Amino acid sequence: MILKILKAVWFLSLMGFMILFLYIYASLPENVILGDTLEAATISRDSLFYIALILASLGNVLVFVITRLYGNTDDSFSTWFFGQIILLNFFFSTVLGFINLLNSGEKFQFDRLGPVIYGSVILIVLWALAWPLYSFSRRFMGKQQV
Repeated sequence: MILKILKAVWFLSLMGFMILFLYIYASLPENVILGDTLEAATISRDSLFYIALILASLGNVLVFVITRLYGNTDDSFSTWFFGQIILLNFFFSTVLGFINLLNSGEKFQFDRLGPVIYGSVILIVLWALAWPLYSFSRRFMGKQQV
């Protein structure tokens, strides 16, 4: 049941990312600034579009590859993997939102967005570490009889 819910949440996170991505792409200037310092790197809007599209596609295509390889043999791994991809979509969305804020020309305290970006990275790392810990504990603790 949890796996079905996570599949739906993954699909919604993918659709949410794509809607946000296209909205942000439409509002970006031709040369996109990637930092808030004077020596900040710039990239063309089209290059940013294709780089972000490739990264998001690679992450989300892994869902189909892993599902094809493992099938329905291990629901706990599939549940963990769908959660990881949901967190990656959230991270991609926050980074694109940050880039949009940098290029909007509005006055914004960028320090307020830092915890969201760092928090999403911390969530990805914690979730990535959760699977090895879970499988290690299951191997040595054994399954509990109900």
